[in-house]
Amino acid sequence: MEVNEGTAFDPLKLSNQLCFPLYAASREVVKRYYPLLERLDLTYTQYIAMMVLWEEKRISAKTLGQRLYLDSGTLTPVLKSLEAKGFLTRRRSEADERVLEVSLTEKGEALRADALSVPQAVAGCIRLAPEEAGELYRLLYRLLDGFQN
Repeated sequence: MEVNEGTAFDPLKLSNQLCFPLYAASREVVKRYYPLLERLDLTYTQYIAMMVLWEEKRISAKTLGQRLYLDSGTLTPVLKSLEAKGFLTRRRSEADERVLEVSLTEKGEALRADALSVPQAVAGCIRLAPEEAGELYRLLYRLLDGFQN
């Protein structure tokens, strides 16, 4: 943030906004994913949903939305699209039919092998030392955790 001696701080100056570099950096990073994910027939949001499913295999839609910081209005079309592609199934829980369970299919599990190269390819586009990347990761999650309170 820009502070000049003898000059009043301008709260509406773009260079004084923390939100702008976060927004711009996020857009640039996601843009690097696009050609890699296009080959997998995934959007970035579909990709991060699949990452959780590759880890969990089965999860409630509510918990998935919480993990991804997505509301149901954003998550539902993502899940419908992934289901249409055969990567997951959505079913009501037998224990509690109010709960929508999302499960990875065999086709969805097989997609994981094709996605293994994506993180390293994107990391190659980000010019930060490993310690800097670790610090940025820590700070971003600290920021996200602050919104949960």
